[in-house]
Amino acid sequence: MSLITHRLQLGPLDNNSYLLIDEATREAAVMDVGFEPEAMLTTIVAEKVRVTSLLLTHAHYDHAAGMRAIQRVHPAPCWMHPADRPLLARLAEQGEAFGFPPAEPPADLCDLADRQSVTIGESALEVIHTPGHSPGGVCFLHAPDLWVGDTLFAGSIGRTDLPGGSFEELAESIRTRLFPRGDSLRCHCGHGPATTIGIERRTNPFVGEEAHFA
Repeated sequence: MSLITHRLQLGPLDNNSYLLIDEATREAAVMDVGFEPEAMLTTIVAEKVRVTSLLLTHAHYDHAAGMRAIQRVHPAPCWMHPADRPLLARLAEQGEAFGFPPAEPPADLCDLADRQSVTIGESALEVIHTPGHSPGGVCFLHAPDLWVGDTLFAGSIGRTDLPGGSFEELAESIRTRLFPRGDSLRCHCGHGPATTIGIERRTNPFVGEEAHFA
């Protein structure tokens, strides 16, 4: 089934937040709202959709801090990988470390697992667990689209110097769990422009074919 993707660039870190809409039913999922939740709420109203789930690729402040505000208006469960629950519990501390205001974590949490299917109307997303940027980082696949959060960027990868990060884990996740999925997949990133698996497999300086790391 067809999914319509709305990308909103929000906040001081130019985060990409997404509204995924099942074309057949007009049911929708909200993904990774860290800043300016009112902009996402306005888009939801304009699109006349029913929000049935909230999705977190990971629990860093800039992806999760606005989700509770969405949830107050559209009461839907929030799906995330359980390995990131400790990060979510420290949401306010994360914000304080970077000079951002306090934030309340979303409620009604549901656990994601690798290869799980999450439905949006008649469409389904496959969950791919990709630890490294954070322990519970995940990507969501609905071919030919792949929402990668901060796992992979155009010409870069997510930072691994935050608590729970690991370059070795992240490189392994990308090379063994994302690259084999096919070069034609469009990667919708947590920051910056979209890219494709093929471009990153061939040219990414950190994890591509010519990258060298221990």
